[in-house]
Amino acid sequence: MSAFRPGNRITLLENGAQYFPALEQAIAAAQREVHLETYIYADDVTGRRIANALLNAVQRGVQVKVAVDGFGTSDYAGTVLNDLAHGGVHVAVYRPEIGRFNLRRNRLRRLHRKLAIVDGRVAFVGGINVIDDFNTPRQVAPRLDYAVRVEGPLLADIYPVVRRLWLIMLWSRLRYRSREPWLPPSPPTVAGEQLAAFIFRDNLGHRRDIEEAYLEAIGAARDDIIIANAYFFPGLAFRRALMHAAQRGVRVRLLLQGRVEYVLLHFATRALYGALLDAGVEIVEYHKSGGLVQHRPVQPAAGARSERVRARSGFRRGPASASRDRDRRGRAADREAPLGRSPGGVAGCDLDLLRAGALSDGRGRLCPPIVGRERWRSPDRCCN
Repeated sequence: MSAFRPGNRITLLENGAQYFPALEQAIAAAQREVHLETYIYADDVTGRRIANALLNAVQRGVQVKVAVDGFGTSDYAGTVLNDLAHGGVHVAVYRPEIGRFNLRRNRLRRLHRKLAIVDGRVAFVGGINVIDDFNTPRQVAPRLDYAVRVEGPLLADIYPVVRRLWLIMLWSRLRYRSREPWLPPSPPTVAGEQLAAFIFRDNLGHRRDIEEAYLEAIGAARDDIIIANAYFFPGLAFRRALMHAAQRGVRVRLLLQGRVEYVLLHFATRALYGALLDAGVEIVEYHKSGGLVQHRPVQPAAGARSERVRARSGFRRGPASASRDRDRRGRAADREAPLGRSPGGVAGCDLDLLRAGALSDGRGRLCPPIVGRERWRSPDRCCN
């Protein structure tokens, strides 16, 4: 895991409405090189909008490199990747899908990172794919997600990771050239006052870096822990860390997806609720009906801390992680990259960003809490 570096400016971007304009602006200002990594690149309004920005950069003489995942992008890409390639963008596909019925385990090693870096001076790290927030087939729009814009000395840690993956992909497709153009990044400069670290995982030397960063932060927590996650199925060590934190008096809150998207994962996640609730962990589910369903622990004895309901951002005191959308152990994710940070706040980050009103566009309803062993009550009945 890379060391914490001072002098950074980290700006929180909420959903594609804030992320894509910021990404476009950075690409429009690019002078030398643009790297973009994404799990999904969709041929929709947003995908075309970013594609136009990339093609315009190529016409200015900027080197543009786009890496996409072969599985995640296969159903969405349409012709946009071909158009990028014909326009001069270097496009590489991470582990292209050969057959849908391939049962080999290495098929699960995917590129889940969503990273962009421009001229080695600004980077974007988070959970937002290149797909429109309202492009949600068979789902209720909009999609909710977050990213951060990073400026400062931390770029010196992000750039080599992005470049290394690009070279690995070229080697794997036998397209590596010894004269592969390389533009050294601009020397990092102080951009703010925030202390931050870049954390990533792969299947070699950094397999558990993200998990270990979470465990360290959870173990050091004194007041509260807030985790917002769409696909929650952590390993035993992670669950025990949350339960131990709750038992020593830390308020632990999980904001999870309540809608059934993947049936097996949904019920596997629900199977974890009992032990977590019994240990004092609070669970809030976000449902497509526009409401929140709260699962609370069994009521504590008189004098214990109160159980107010509030969902807040996952940025807190001590090193934390800005990430989402994957299982915490990363077994199905080959490459992921959250961002660790320390006290000082995130520019533009309201600590109440994830509370009920924000998540439901002001129309959310907080259902009566599901207490203890009543946690399996139907969310639909609760919210009606």
